[in-house]
Amino acid sequence: MLIDDEPAQSRLIAALAAREGWRTLVVKDSETAIATLGTREGMQLSAIILDQWVPGDDACALIEELKSRRPALPILMLTTSASPLLAVEAMRAGATDYLIKPVAPDRLMQALRSATKREAPKDELQPLTEKMPATLDFDAMIGTSPSFRTALARAAKAARGHSPVLIEGETGTGKEMLVRAMYAASPRAKAPFRIINVGGVPSSSIESMLFGHEQGAFPGAFDRQIGALQHCDGGTLFLDEIDRLDRSVQSRLADCLEQGIVRPTGARHGFRVDVRLLTASNLPLAEFVQGGHFDERLLAAIAPTTIVLPPLRERQGDIPALTRHFLARIGEQPGLRHHSITESALQLLAAFDWPGNVRQLQSVLFRAAVYCEGETLTIESFPQLLELVGDFGHSASASQEGAGVLLYTDDGNLRPLEEIEADVIRLAIGHYRGRMTEVARRLGIGRSTLYRKLGELGIDNAA
Repeated sequence: MLIDDEPAQSRLIAALAAREGWRTLVVKDSETAIATLGTREGMQLSAIILDQWVPGDDACALIEELKSRRPALPILMLTTSASPLLAVEAMRAGATDYLIKPVAPDRLMQALRSATKREAPKDELQPLTEKMPATLDFDAMIGTSPSFRTALARAAKAARGHSPVLIEGETGTGKEMLVRAMYAASPRAKAPFRIINVGGVPSSSIESMLFGHEQGAFPGAFDRQIGALQHCDGGTLFLDEIDRLDRSVQSRLADCLEQGIVRPTGARHGFRVDVRLLTASNLPLAEFVQGGHFDERLLAAIAPTTIVLPPLRERQGDIPALTRHFLARIGEQPGLRHHSITESALQLLAAFDWPGNVRQLQSVLFRAAVYCEGETLTIESFPQLLELVGDFGHSASASQEGAGVLLYTDDGNLRPLEEIEADVIRLAIGHYRGRMTEVARRLGIGRSTLYRKLGELGIDNAA
């Protein structure tokens, strides 16, 4: 059931849902929605999508009413508001997910699939789409693992230039956040900046979105449109999921980058532009080229510098610092409080392999904080995660591992002091976001001593 009084949006959502076999029942107001639950059609419902605009300020009250009548029915709320307070209130009222308009078709379908899985505890923990304000600098990128620090160092160096950069990494590893940090640190920080998620744009529209078109260039081109490449002249354009770009558009984009000229569809003349192109891919593009699915010329044009962000499962030592960082930020949101976390709960988080990476970790912590009535998150705060991980042996291992520092080897013997000291210093650098004066002060040593130890222990502090 779709509760929506906008005919155009209702038709769009119904059409998208129909592609995956859904039949949509549209109602236009709260009273009709409640009455429909008791009808024959209402008893067959599998999910509810509610546009917050229909009940307005009473959206959470409507969610509570619907939940009281049909507790097992998942409810997804559509809204134009990115307010964390609204997200918290909607979830506490019983909403399963929270979608910010305009919602991408893939995101809507993923939310419906996740909400209606029969074995809910075994899904992807229903990541929340609520977005906390992002910090636009490299200090916000928490982590001390060598591969992650190397990626940050390359990004910080590349940010100062003007050439294209390709960022590769799994979904949720922080590619967009890294791009925003690079843009903020670049010479073009005050120039135009635009983000396009290629995977969220219909293939029939992406070409006009990038290059623009003239009026009457093709059926349906009723107005002239300026493309993103021309709009970002002098600035930066970020194309996320570029691996999903249509092959014909790939070739045209390669020509544009080689010549520095954008020619809108239907135009007689092109326009010379100076655009810095940043791109991201969830999969290695070199493999796509070998398989004939990506233009070799385009890869050469967009990847003079390639940065690879490692998945969270390869940097599990960063989970405690990331967890505390996210909990601090979550505690600053309206309607939420600051939470600490027990060592056993940290052990549970470290035992999971996080297929959704850092983004999933943040979503899981946000959900746990919303429902936690105490001041401390425990393993009981993560029931779905606990079911997925099973017996992770936290009681036996909690004494062996501090806040991200392993004290014992696999055979039960203590690790060498030099290795433990190196881990503590790495942890401190990540926890204090590379502020070396603060790191030295908290460790109780001088800056010169700290830098000497960095050299002796072979620790790369570049960020």
